[in-house]
Amino acid sequence: MAIIQRLELSLRNYNQNDAAMKYKLLVLDVDGTLLNNEKEISKRTLSALLKVQQTGVRIVLASGRPTYGLLPLAKSLELGLYGGFILSYNGCQIINAHNGEVLFERRINPEMLPYLEKKANKNGFAIFTYHDDTLLTNDPDNVHVKAEAELNGLRIIPEEEFSTAIDFAPCKCMLVSDDEEALTGLEQHWKRRLDGVLDVFRSEDYFLEVVPCGIDKANTLGVLLEYLGMKREEVIAFGDGVCDVAMIQLAGMGIAMGNSVDSVKACADYTTASNEEDGVALAVEKLILSEIHATKIPLDVLNAQASHALMGNLGIQYTYVSDDRVEATMPVDHRTRQPFGILHGGATLALAETVAGLGSMLLCQPDEIVVGMQVSGNHISSAHEGDTVRAVGTIVHRGRSSHVWNVDVFTSTNKLVSSIRVVNSVMKKQ
Repeated sequence: MAIIQRLELSLRNYNQNDAAMKYKLLVLDVDGTLLNNEKEISKRTLSALLKVQQTGVRIVLASGRPTYGLLPLAKSLELGLYGGFILSYNGCQIINAHNGEVLFERRINPEMLPYLEKKANKNGFAIFTYHDDTLLTNDPDNVHVKAEAELNGLRIIPEEEFSTAIDFAPCKCMLVSDDEEALTGLEQHWKRRLDGVLDVFRSEDYFLEVVPCGIDKANTLGVLLEYLGMKREEVIAFGDGVCDVAMIQLAGMGIAMGNSVDSVKACADYTTASNEEDGVALAVEKLILSEIHATKIPLDVLNAQASHALMGNLGIQYTYVSDDRVEATMPVDHRTRQPFGILHGGATLALAETVAGLGSMLLCQPDEIVVGMQVSGNHISSAHEGDTVRAVGTIVHRGRSSHVWNVDVFTSTNKLVSSIRVVNSVMKKQ
């Protein structure tokens, strides 16, 4: 209860004009924001993010991690199915999560590597960079280097002659030391010495990052917005670190995590709960999911996003949605017919579950999830290959723990094919 009260307090100036704003892009920092301290996505956060994508909002993972280290998270969130993106290396790359296409990329000139290595050696710092699923470093036994590799699932490749061994242009290089004063001194020196050539900043007490000039999360997010034809007012962004400030300020709504330092909170529009208290889920439920109305669900987006899921494989298309009624169509073709050209009963049940599932999802409160529990049907007549059937789902019971839907399936001439009862279980998110 205290968590929710803190969120309500931070949103006390939230007005209905803001609520009417249509957010199309949800941008998430990863460590300290999306993930809890165990480096996991909580069940409640995962449920909220899957549901928000089902309403047509796209998700972007914006992180200092390498692309390879973000792929498992993108898979868990099903970004590839919902048109999401990966913004990796603190902005050096934009990846289309659906097909892996690199939409934007900036890299360090390899001619700068000997100079970076020389400074690292002079100060006794470790240095490393990333390449696909590997981490290349002059100090494979460094505890922070090993932790970084483990965090991102990377293989460590020792390279005593670091700059000589790097035969590619890296997205970024990292210098590592527990001597914070020495790292800060080199950071300040390079901000003057490398101005206009490379950018440097501290991402952790023990990390000094070197990236191409002008690269940060906000600038690269601006590139993505231009690519998508979106406005900054249509973006909601979450972050917890200093590296996230510009991104938070760029977004139409910038949200700081409860675990952020005060300087980050001061730059945000609102502050949610911490990453240990489902801060992302609470804000998404409050600002997006609670404002969703069935009649405003973008069906074309839902249909496009489901093209690689079961409903897409069966050719199912949503055609109408209201608070108590959902309709969809399905062709009777090689995907849905029996050997003799008659509509398959199993495909009919899948159509009914698809209709009832969307209906229950829209009826649920933001802190609830829906799980299919039972489906039973009476097949009354047949539909033949070449026809397109229409499912009409209406809710007949809306309880606190379950929803019951009646789904009637008709041919194109309005002949009743099947009458199906679907029961969905409604549970609170954990």
